[in-house]
Amino acid sequence: MSESVLYKELGVLTKDKDRWEENIPYVSSLLTYESAKIQAKALWLLAEMGFAYPQSVQDVVPAIFSFCNNPMPLLRERALNAFGRIGRSDYSLIEPYWPNLFCFADDEAAQVRLSFIWASENIATNTPNIYEHHMPVFEKLLHDPDDKVRMEAPEIFRVLGKRRPEFVRPFVEQLKQISETDSNRVVKIHCLGAIRATTGGKDAECQLRSQASGNRPAGGPDRDPEE
Repeated sequence: MSESVLYKELGVLTKDKDRWEENIPYVSSLLTYESAKIQAKALWLLAEMGFAYPQSVQDVVPAIFSFCNNPMPLLRERALNAFGRIGRSDYSLIEPYWPNLFCFADDEAAQVRLSFIWASENIATNTPNIYEHHMPVFEKLLHDPDDKVRMEAPEIFRVLGKRRPEFVRPFVEQLKQISETDSNRVVKIHCLGAIRATTGGKDAECQLRSQASGNRPAGGPDRDPEE
């Protein structure tokens, strides 16, 4: 089967969620396919399959983790996304690997740093306590040189602010300053959202969000960006 035909086949499977669980072994086997494009698609699909059926992807988690050290940024990005989605559904499956994810906050590729934030948002949604002593990692990302990373960084503060506001309170003044001084409008919106989630205060964040375009739920894209 050619790469293009296989890619289309995976696209069809992506939309057919009723067939996901039975096809986890097949999609897992594609992690050894010679094409990085197919590997990336398989990682993305396993992320969503793992969110829906976490116990069924348990055996492939080590293989997914091996892509975190891949020289290709796309594959590192997709592996991190998979850990986020699987970890959101069942943190115990990724717990042995979780401490190793923090090195990607300093990855040379901006998209990998962004995926690290997305993964953290997913995991923190249902397992927030583990982030108590790691907030400085995300504080640094608030000042990332890449606009997309900087736009996303406040979202982990928002996710945690809703669940463990005491983790975020020490950073509220900094978030406020960024909301007033950053050159990127979406960064300002997201900083205000994090403040609101943490303090319960009312500010201009809701109005700003309603005016913003292209926003998506925190935790990463809900569809493969390659499609």
